[in-house]
Amino acid sequence: MIAAIICIAIACYIIFYTITICLIDCDVELAFYEKFGKSIGHLKGKVVFITGASSGIGKHTALTLAKYGVKLVLAARRRNCLEEVRSQCITNSGGQLTVNDVLVLPMDMLDINSHQKQFDMALAHFGQIDILLNNAGRSQRAFWEMTHLTVDKELFELNVFSVVNLTRIAVNYFNSRGHGHVAVTSSLAGVVPIPYSGSYSGAKYAIHGYFNSLRIEKLRTNLKLAVTLLCPGPTYTEFLQHSFIEVPGKSYGISASTTDRRLTGERCGYLCAVALANETRESWMGIFPVLPFSYLSVYFPVITNWIVAIVTPQKMFKMRDGNEGIVTENSALGHRIARVYGSTSNG
Repeated sequence: MIAAIICIAIACYIIFYTITICLIDCDVELAFYEKFGKSIGHLKGKVVFITGASSGIGKHTALTLAKYGVKLVLAARRRNCLEEVRSQCITNSGGQLTVNDVLVLPMDMLDINSHQKQFDMALAHFGQIDILLNNAGRSQRAFWEMTHLTVDKELFELNVFSVVNLTRIAVNYFNSRGHGHVAVTSSLAGVVPIPYSGSYSGAKYAIHGYFNSLRIEKLRTNLKLAVTLLCPGPTYTEFLQHSFIEVPGKSYGISASTTDRRLTGERCGYLCAVALANETRESWMGIFPVLPFSYLSVYFPVITNWIVAIVTPQKMFKMRDGNEGIVTENSALGHRIARVYGSTSNG
């Protein structure tokens, strides 16, 4: 009798959990924190240093934080774009922030030797930095075997090594304070390997290795360090257009469409802010079917292997980019995928 009750309870739990992850746009923990956790307002008055803040997820996270009175360091290469974001942040704050509360910091993440200077400038301006959010980076669309090694190196320099270097500077500063918070915009591609983005997926897996190692290393030490991995799925930003391809010096050149099945940049930025306020370890964001597939891949890998063996890489590519027709667009990658796996009109 007891065994039967336990089995029924487990079955109900599995059914409830399955339905839930098909309806929400983030992992269950983050969805719980959004409703019942610490408000983003918990961060009011704190200083958040955001790289890649001129557009995309970095911009939208900054706009959300500003609404709750969070002071900001906006870092990216394009000063004019940063100035626009600063103006929007001040407006969004509803009078909580002034010009001095949002620092524009032109910064090239690839200029590793400038990182310490840039961090010190932000520190001198505010007197403290509470959270470092590493958001700068580029994606990739390319065939694995055709990717030039230079592309791998360039992508890792930007998406991994520059992030690690700036984070080490921040952690050394947090060591002197005794507490701090580092976060990085990873990707669901760092949770589930995806086709046609081998270098990018590899870089995100590397980021997970670095940051998870850091979190464990600082347990039971004098440093109270929160480490957060933010893992968005397809999101409507300018990110896709600037993706690496197989050859160095060129970009993918296809913009995301408003009709794509993607999380909006605003929603993603809000969820990132919720994750920061609640100091989550790893947060997933994405709409159906990306989020359920990620859960399936992590918790039921054998079943996932069966599905992947049946589903073509072309269909996974469609799901990843949230666009049923993107592989037939005017891009070399799209045309080659169509030739290898057949016309997209055949599904």
